[in-house]
Parts: sequence; C-alpha cells; structure tokens
Amino acid sequence: MAWSDIEYYLERNLATTLRMNGTAAPRVDYVVTPHDIALHVELGSHEQPPRSDFPMVRVDQISSEGRRMARLRIADAALRRDFHDLLCAVADRIVRQDRSLAEAFGETVQAWTALLRRHQELDTQRRIGLIGELAVLNALGLDPATGWSRAVAAWVGPQAEEHDFALTEFDIEVKSTASEARRHVVHGTAQLTPKPHRPLWLVSVQLTRGGAGGRTLGECAAAVRRRIGQHSPSQLAAYDARLAAAGWDSDNPDEERWTLRSEPLALPVDERLPRIDAALLNCIPAGLRERIDKLQYRIDVTHLTAASAPPSVLSAVSLP
Repeated sequence: MAWSDIEYYLERNLATTLRMNGTAAPRVDYVVTPHDIALHVELGSHEQPPRSDFPMVRVDQISSEGRRMARLRIADAALRRDFHDLLCAVADRIVRQDRSLAEAFGETVQAWTALLRRHQELDTQRRIGLIGELAVLNALGLDPATGWSRAVAAWVGPQAEEHDFALTEFDIEVKSTASEARRHVVHGTAQLTPKPHRPLWLVSVQLTRGGAGGRTLGECAAAVRRRIGQHSPSQLAAYDARLAAAGWDSDNPDEERWTLRSEPLALPVDERLPRIDAALLNCIPAGLRERIDKLQYRIDVTHLTAASAPPSVLSAVSLP
C-alpha cells in the first residue's frame, strides 16, 4: 500500500476503506478518514485485541458491519506517515504469513524495536575509534608526568571539540582503522589544523580482529575505569560522562575482539602531513567556498616516517 495513495485521500478530506485481503478471513481493512488512518482486523470469537505498550499507538475494539474488529490507530496525526509503514507491516504478516493479529503486532513491534536499538549501538568504525582513544587515554594516565586526573580532563573529543585530547603542551588527534593501510577519514578542516602556538600530533592506530587474544571495547573501557578508580576516583563521573557522550553503553554487549595490527604511529601535523585546512580553502573564491558544506575526506599515511622525537607518552600507546 503506497503512502502516495493514502495521501490522495487525506489531502482531499476523503474517506475510504481498502480491503487488504479480498474476501479472505479474517477481514483486514486499511481505513482512511478525512483526518485519520487505521487498520481494522476482524477478531475471532474468543480473540481479544492485543495490548499496546506505546502511548502513541492505540488499540481498541469496535463493531463494523456486524463484525467485532480490533482497530489500530495513532494518537498524533503528525506521525501518520511512519505509522502507515507499521500498519502495512502488521497487515502483511496477517495476510501473507498467516499470523494472528496478536502475533503480527507483537512481531512487528519487536522487529522495529530491535532496529531502533541497533541504531543506538556503535557501528564498527566508531567502536574502533573509541578503542583508539582509550588506548591514548590509558597511555596518558599511566604517564607519571600526566597522571589520570589530567588525562581524563584532557580527553575532550567526546565533547565535540576539534581534537581528541587537549594537553598543556600539545593536542592529540587519534585516528583508528581496521584496514591494512593507514587510511583515515578526516571530518572538516579543524580536525587536522593546529591551534595557534600549540603543536598538534596525529596518532594513527591500526587494529585487527584478535580472536581469543584480543580485547573488546567493553574490556578496554572497564580496564581504564579500574585504573581511574584506583588513582583518581574523583574523575570517574567525568570519565563515564565522556564514554556516554562517545556513544558507549555498557548494556549493549560487544563481542568483537581487537588487537594492534602494528605499533601506533605518531606524526606531527605540519606541512608534511596530507590535509585540507582553512588556508587551502581560502584559495577558492569566496562565492564558491561558501557553498562547500560538511567537508569530509580520507588521507593515507601508510608510508610516512614516524617522528624522530615524539612526546614520550605517544611512544607507549597500547590497548588497555
């Protein structure tokens, strides 16, 4: 049932009843009124309408043409377009898969809930990105010159700052990849642009699936948390808040195990590093430059030579 067909009736304040399964039983009708849409499903002699645990989705019992029917409708007219998809999914399970109304409604709600939860979980790239940041955070915390309190305070990436870590002496941008080449995606011009009079270091972390010998994101997060709890418990709340801001949820299981594919590579962000910065964009005429939005590009630092004398803490990056 195409939404454009339903819109035709709604826009003209017309009413109609569309049979979803011809003359088959139970009767399944998609009902359009001038201001509403609903699904009417004929109930068996001892069948009751399913219960809805969602305030916006209302299920009640009505009588139509002498039939006892369940009616599924939406409480907010602004949600009709999305509700249309749910009604079609329920009807499809009844008509094509021979499910009862309760089964069809329950299965549809369960499938949509699982889909929404998957959207909340971190995808692979974001997980390995967070593992890379935790590896650097761990190195900073274990460094006597930095310590755990300063390390947690310096972790500003989850707070939507330009760089992942802001220390007194320099900033750090962490890029992680699971590919064999050190190819990293850069978002915008600020991510690889040093702040005035502050060196910026890029730490390239290569991961690979490690099997039984690897570490999950959850294990890395827990290991860092234990160390913070031992040495700087006052920073636990800040650490947990940054993890949450990064999208981490301890209630979502994470079974993938990772290990370092190679030693992390520390590179100074200078004229030798491939990047697009504001100075480069300024070479474009203003009228055209203003039309560039949400810049994203990928760099390859595979064969670049590591800095001869990087900050000592960046030579000790490993998985927590």
